[in-house]
Amino acid sequence: MKQLDRPTFLISSRSPRLSVLMLTAALAMLAGCASSDNRAPVEDRRNAPTKPMPGTGGPGPASQATPGSPPAESPLAKPLPGIENAGKPGYYTVKAGDTLIRIALDNGQPWRDVGRWNGLDNPNLIEVGQVLRVVPPNADPSQATVRPVTAAGRVENRTLDSKPLVAAPAAGSASAPASTASPAAPPTVAVAGPRDADENLDWMWPANGPVATAFDDVKSKGLAITGKAGDPVFAAADGRVVYAGAGLRGYGNLVIVKHNTTYLTAYAHNQTLLVKEEQAVRRGQKIAEMGASDAERVQLHFEIRRQGKPIDPAKLLPAR
Repeated sequence: MKQLDRPTFLISSRSPRLSVLMLTAALAMLAGCASSDNRAPVEDRRNAPTKPMPGTGGPGPASQATPGSPPAESPLAKPLPGIENAGKPGYYTVKAGDTLIRIALDNGQPWRDVGRWNGLDNPNLIEVGQVLRVVPPNADPSQATVRPVTAAGRVENRTLDSKPLVAAPAAGSASAPASTASPAAPPTVAVAGPRDADENLDWMWPANGPVATAFDDVKSKGLAITGKAGDPVFAAADGRVVYAGAGLRGYGNLVIVKHNTTYLTAYAHNQTLLVKEEQAVRRGQKIAEMGASDAERVQLHFEIRRQGKPIDPAKLLPAR
C-alpha cells in the first residue's frame, strides 16, 4: 500500500502543470453551469421592486403589486347605477351626505317608493354619483319638473284678481273684458285643473301653541310651534304616513304625511310617535306628542312642501 501511494504523490508533485490545467478545466465547467442555470432568476430578482422599509412609502414587492392591480381597476371600470340618466328631468344625482329619506323629502316622494323605483335592495346603501329616479315610472319627468316652476298659487291669485275687476264695471262694459277673459280660460283649466284638485285641501294647525319661529326659506323651512312636552300633534290634513322614525338628522322623531301628488307635511322633534308608515290619517287626528328630540327646546317643527319644495305654512293654514 505504501508503494502505491508514493508513486501517486510523486506524479502529482512532479507534474504541477497537469494539475493546474485539470483544476482550471473543472472550475470552468462549474462556472458555465452556474451561469447558464442561475442567471435568469438572479436578474429577475434584481429588477423586481424591493420591499420598502416601514414608513418609507416606497414601492412594494412585485408579488403584492401584480395581484393588487385588477381589484384597483375594477371599481373604476364599473359604472355607477343610473349614470346614463345624469342631468335628465326626474332624476337626482346623489351627493355626499345624502340619505334616501332626505332625497325623497326634497322631491316630495315617499322614500320607499323611491327605493322601489330604483331597485334598491338596501335603501341605506347609496353611492355618491349614483343617479336615482325621483318620479314615478309612469309619470312624465318633464311635466313633473315644470309643475313646481309654474306656481299654482300665482295662477289662482291672478284668476281671483281678474274676477273682481270684471264684476266691478257695469253690464255693458263687462262684455269686452269677458271676451278677452274667455280665451285665457281654457289654458288655465287644462294646465292647472289637476293641480286645483290637489290644492283643495282643508288645512288646520298641527298644534295649539304659539309660533316661535317664522318660515325661512334658507334656515328653518317651516314653523316652530312651541308647547309643553306631551302636547298633542295633529295631522294638518287627510293623508297617508310615508315616514315615521328618527332617520333624518336634525329632525329627531319625525312623521311625514303625504296628502296628494302635490303636498306633504313634516312634523319634527316629537317625543312620541303614534302612527306607523303606510297608515291613513284624518285631519285633526293625533299623530304624535310634542317633544325636544334633536332640538334645544320643546317644539314642533312643521313643514308644508309643494312638490318637495318648502313653502310658508302660514299662507295655507287658516287664520287663528
